[in-house]
Amino acid sequence: MAFVVVREKGFTVQCVVTEKEGLGASQQVEIQVSRIYCVNKALPTLPINLEDAARSEAEIEKALQAGEQLVRVNQDTRLNFRVLDIRTPANQGIFRIQSQVSNIFSQFLLSEGFIEIHTPKLIAGSSEGGSAVFKLDYKGRPACLAQSPQLHKQMAICGDFGRVFEIGPVFRAEDSFTHRHLCEFTGLDVEMEIKKHYCEVMDVVDKLFVTMFDSLNASCKKELEAIGRQYPFEPLKYLRKTLRLTFQEGVQMLKDAGIEIDPFGDLNTEVERKLGLLVLEKYGTEFYILHRYPLAVRPFYTMPCYDDPAYSNSFDVFIRGEEIISGAQRVHVPELLTKRAEANGIDVKTIESYIDSFRYGAPPHGGFGVGLERVVMLFCDVHTTGSAQVFTIRSSMAAARPILSMWSPSPPALMACSGWIATSEGCLRHRRPRNNKKSPYKVED
Repeated sequence: MAFVVVREKGFTVQCVVTEKEGLGASQQVEIQVSRIYCVNKALPTLPINLEDAARSEAEIEKALQAGEQLVRVNQDTRLNFRVLDIRTPANQGIFRIQSQVSNIFSQFLLSEGFIEIHTPKLIAGSSEGGSAVFKLDYKGRPACLAQSPQLHKQMAICGDFGRVFEIGPVFRAEDSFTHRHLCEFTGLDVEMEIKKHYCEVMDVVDKLFVTMFDSLNASCKKELEAIGRQYPFEPLKYLRKTLRLTFQEGVQMLKDAGIEIDPFGDLNTEVERKLGLLVLEKYGTEFYILHRYPLAVRPFYTMPCYDDPAYSNSFDVFIRGEEIISGAQRVHVPELLTKRAEANGIDVKTIESYIDSFRYGAPPHGGFGVGLERVVMLFCDVHTTGSAQVFTIRSSMAAARPILSMWSPSPPALMACSGWIATSEGCLRHRRPRNNKKSPYKVED
């Protein structure tokens, strides 16, 4: 007699196999085993045991108190053998929920009159400004990986698309090694014309995410239960009409709690979490919008408030005390846009085509961007954004190490740029690379 555990898509059933017949049973099903075929043989001993990888910290601690030592699979081991780690029920649940988030995002926006676009990810100039950009020299010309589709989605609005969205990769050369920062993540981006006021953009955020949360809670119960068994968490608290606070109101709440901050500065992670606790205590929600941020802490393309230019028509959205969305009305006046770019240290020549697109007539517009992994991380309350990424930069680089050893530039930049050249439109065009050992950037004319 032998026991065989059959597993598929996070669910298992144990079968008993004998010489005569086998019977597998769980609370819901019974499986009679008549024959067993080996489709593909795995190694006799796997690098990690799935039972160990699926174990919760609570189980490990309980066993320790009882004098029993259980195996704890650490994060490094999980990343080194990611293809095994993602077979656990919790990870199966996480990535099925992630798939639903992306699907709900698309379907909701399509139903609201948005169209999906696809923009270049290798561009001639920085799309956000600042230092968090992967830069590279391409055939004597500067290039970088897109920090967001910001500039191109605005240009689409200038092209009379009205309402657009995109789901695609985003690259940030982050120096912060924290639980919520990633060098590469999937961005969910939205841009739309504004008819009267930038609150229209926040209205879309409100309706989109309440719809998303409702749908996930209704259709992903098994997945949420699987996640909760390994990573126990409380369901997200949110209101039917999302709470909106001005930045000044948020600063006042912090001040009343004895926390002094610069009224014209940005909020750091610790302060954001404290404000999240204050909001939960006062309003009973873990999902809210903070708007009218100081202009000095927002990107160059953010529209100043008409009634007070020290503030901006911008907002951030928070889940469980952590920021997941940044959004704003954009500057659509080319003269002001040029002035703002120069003030933020951006070489205007690298974004000329972007600024020129507003010289032909541009409607008031705004939008927002959100990281797919961060939404999943905070909705499910798992410990890092890396937990909501199927393959992180570490696991993908491990697989690509024999190839990457041939190149000297930074791996993420190299993988994205090989075989591309800059064009006058500010994006990069693909050409068939020529076999040249001296440089990976040579192309055929």
